[in-house]
Amino acid sequence: MTTTLSVRTEARVTVVTIERPERRNAVDLPTARALYDAFKRFDADPGADVAVLTGAGGAFCAGADLKALAQGETGRFEKDGDFGPMGPTRLKLGKPVIAAIEGPAVAGGTELALWCDLRIAARSAVFGIFNRRFGVPLIDLGTIRLPRIVGHGRAMEMILTGRPVAAEEALRIGLVAEVTADGAALARALALAQTLAGFPQTAMRNDRLSAIEQWELGEAAAANEIDRGLATLASGEATEGPARFADGAGRHGGFTGSPTGR
Repeated sequence: MTTTLSVRTEARVTVVTIERPERRNAVDLPTARALYDAFKRFDADPGADVAVLTGAGGAFCAGADLKALAQGETGRFEKDGDFGPMGPTRLKLGKPVIAAIEGPAVAGGTELALWCDLRIAARSAVFGIFNRRFGVPLIDLGTIRLPRIVGHGRAMEMILTGRPVAAEEALRIGLVAEVTADGAALARALALAQTLAGFPQTAMRNDRLSAIEQWELGEAAAANEIDRGLATLASGEATEGPARFADGAGRHGGFTGSPTGR
């Protein structure tokens, strides 16, 4: 494992941390490869249900390492395949990822956050298409994901102006799910991850994939949802849940998964 990235586990949660605080966790090519490899391993790991992506030293990610690019770094841009310039941004995982964001998540760091399913931001968090200032394009699917998450009009304003967006505004426009006190984003993301890991996984994963896939399917989206739902029913998970409800679980506002999370 590269020294610019660390990976640890907490129960059924995988925590991936970018470890380049001296560069505000800007991603060079080795770090991009390490991020890509770490999330491929997470997706294939039967012992992991949810991942959390964060950055060390009070910063999430300042984007691509422009110094490395200026020094002639190559191999980052591939038209085909699922490796993105920031690493995992073209991967379609079968399990959710939560971003825990402190400080800057700008340029490619915004795109990395957009790749995650949920974003928890500390009050210090700042988003923005800062690469607008340097003529560097959005090439980690930011022009696709940002309009889908915040709406076309707001996305266009962010993309064209490149202005900073603070955490409270990000919450208001739907860019993040929650805002925490500074220093608390990772703890909140971990708690949320443990909640997701406690739910029956087949239904959650299939519903998540259907929500992601519907963007590309047009009229076929409804059929895809049915196919995903039938796969959940075939797993038997949807039989266990009603049986637990009949025995009293989850009534009167209770909202927990199965005892094992499976």
